[in-house]
Amino acid sequence: MCNNFYMDNVLVVNNSNAGRKQALKCKKILLNFFIRNKKNYKFIDVHQLKDINTDDFNIIIAVGGDGTVNKIVPHILGSDKILGIIPCGTANLLAAKVGIPDNVKKALKIIEKGNTSLIDCFKINDKYSVLRIGFGFDSDIICKTPQSLKNKFGYLAYFFAGLLFSLKLKQKKYNITFDDNKKLSVVATCIIVANAGNMFKNFVSVSKNCKLDDGLADIFILKADNPFLFFFEFLNIIFGKKSSNSKAIYFQCSNISIKNDFCSCHIDGEKQKIKDNININIIPKSVKIFSK
Repeated sequence: MCNNFYMDNVLVVNNSNAGRKQALKCKKILLNFFIRNKKNYKFIDVHQLKDINTDDFNIIIAVGGDGTVNKIVPHILGSDKILGIIPCGTANLLAAKVGIPDNVKKALKIIEKGNTSLIDCFKINDKYSVLRIGFGFDSDIICKTPQSLKNKFGYLAYFFAGLLFSLKLKQKKYNITFDDNKKLSVVATCIIVANAGNMFKNFVSVSKNCKLDDGLADIFILKADNPFLFFFEFLNIIFGKKSSNSKAIYFQCSNISIKNDFCSCHIDGEKQKIKDNININIIPKSVKIFSK
């Protein structure tokens, strides 16, 4: 979808702690951009978002990473508001998926052109996701990688952490219901529920068929508890050989529920602890976003 560029009222949500604190360096460039385009704007820090009436804005720009985007999603879901992204986080996976470069000025060019697309969103109990939800190994990598390591190595920090956590894989039993009545009981070391499957920008993906606007979730369950077998199956998945076997399961569905006795997971790269059963429903084409 292509719209003429418009920015009558813009809310800029800045996460000064994202990535290597790159967001702090963007403000001057953004100010010049808004002044040049003669648009109304307001800057806030991400922790102030809950106190802002977003009805006053037709565009909300995330200056940060995927976690910052996640906090904005409830404020634009199902509305005509448009999400803009200035990627300043550790991973910036959604930005990469929709073709937004890490360079601030180039990212602003995407917004200025006004091309938009509609993408799906997951509702996970009372939370939302536009990327993926991870349990087990995937959650450990995201949630337990020290911020100091991320500040020093950026996205590579997750790779180093993955090597370490693979040496102490833990299995857990999951009782799963999907597409309302199909049931699966499995002992697994990792479960990924993906809307966008890209990792390491767009270099690899948990599924080349994983699309942002197909109304489906891509489910990846890895059962191997041996580090070598685990990585063999994981590599098969990210290089497109995602057939189900004794060590891995892959399928797509429109909704999924996981019986839960309290677990940690990540939602769009942010650590979460969920006490209740986990119900994931897809809300098709419910988020409008500036894209390439």
